[in-house]
Amino acid sequence: MTNMRNGWLARAAALVMLATVAAAPAAAAELPDFSGLVERYGPAVVNIQATGNPDAQPDPGVDQQDVPEIFRRFFGPMPQPRDRGMRMSMGSGFIISADGYVLTNNHVVDGADQVTVRLSDRRELDAKVVGTDAQYDIALLKLSASDLPVVSLGDSRGVKAGQWVVAIGSPFGFDHSVTAGIVSAVGRNFGGADQQYVPFIQTDVPINRGNSGGPLFNLAGQVVGINSQIFSNTGGFMGVSFAIPIDIAMSAVEQIKTSGRVSRGMIGVQIQNVDREQARALGLPRIGGALVNKITPGSAADKAGVQVGDVILSFAGREIALSADLPPLVGSTKPGTRADLAVWRDGKTLTIPVSVGELPADSDALAARGPAAPAANAGNPLGIFVEDIDEAQRRQLGIDGKDGVVVTRIAGTAARRSALAAGDVILMIGRKPVRSVADFNSTLKSAKPGDAVMLLVRRNDQTQFIAMTVPKSEAE
Repeated sequence: MTNMRNGWLARAAALVMLATVAAAPAAAAELPDFSGLVERYGPAVVNIQATGNPDAQPDPGVDQQDVPEIFRRFFGPMPQPRDRGMRMSMGSGFIISADGYVLTNNHVVDGADQVTVRLSDRRELDAKVVGTDAQYDIALLKLSASDLPVVSLGDSRGVKAGQWVVAIGSPFGFDHSVTAGIVSAVGRNFGGADQQYVPFIQTDVPINRGNSGGPLFNLAGQVVGINSQIFSNTGGFMGVSFAIPIDIAMSAVEQIKTSGRVSRGMIGVQIQNVDREQARALGLPRIGGALVNKITPGSAADKAGVQVGDVILSFAGREIALSADLPPLVGSTKPGTRADLAVWRDGKTLTIPVSVGELPADSDALAARGPAAPAANAGNPLGIFVEDIDEAQRRQLGIDGKDGVVVTRIAGTAARRSALAAGDVILMIGRKPVRSVADFNSTLKSAKPGDAVMLLVRRNDQTQFIAMTVPKSEAE
């Protein structure tokens, strides 16, 4: 009897082993094979090298290229000019048309004097920067070539958490490296001034220095995003990466091609999240929405009758769960479009129609402090666009007195090669205090080509002089 029982147990164990062995190939067969995708579309992925004046970028102790701007801006040191060697950044990109248009990140080519694109067949071609947009972190390049391999563009609106995605790029300069993972979340937004108009695709695909600007593919071989940023304490991959949705990127591309710049919608509200206590005080049935704490006079929201203390629950039928959900929706709306706001006020939900305005050009640097007025023309030889600072902004920035103008855009070559950046506050030129845009431009107006100019600049809590030389011509 014992021998019979042992025999049955042995046969049962053997059957379990056979079932396990048989199931292993079946389980393996369910895992995706990316080789066909890589073979077909890999040749359309390129390596990008951008070189420029050594004074154009900071020389930090750790790489900052793929670290989110919010870390660079608020936790990094004041940029210092490098004193030797050429500044070089590397990244990835992909060809979107056979006649040579290439898409990459703005931060890969920002401030570069020369951009070189290396193709999969090892050809190296000089690229022209057709246009860029810092808020979307998009750069459109053009190669003088034809019959190039191209990617297939997908629809990022169909991307869902849990789907497989593949990245191809040049991490640390290793061309055509393939990494894979899944989508962790969609519609992710940082909530601050850094790319607040981008509803990022969050993934766990390993991304490192050199991957920036490369494509993110779905299993159908379609590009659904552009790898742009990582959150990291070290500058290396730590499990979370972010891609710009391809729909957002291609909208920017078309606008750059047709008008040379990207237009965004604006309704003119400053907003914040609603916490539990605020929801209770407002009588909201649940936590959510965007609480309006400031309205720009004369803006679309002001004209429509939106009030401070309103909670925006939806925009054009799209729910607003967090305040960070609103800027991407408004920003991607064509100016002039009529949209309905669902607003919670005095215990009731109201529908307020609003005609979407246009975000003023060059105001992105001030986005965190609320919508800004259009920048004044740069009436100075350094090509620096600045704006006056009102009292509310002074309090937010912690600036005492009446001195200071804020940098909204840098157009001049000399300024681009310095450590100056949009959002900096210029307090003095030489030893002379600066108190207005007119004051700033009139002081610089007397500067002659070849003169060295010292600017006292405040960034966050740090103040530092930055020197630059007035160019003899715009080509310098």
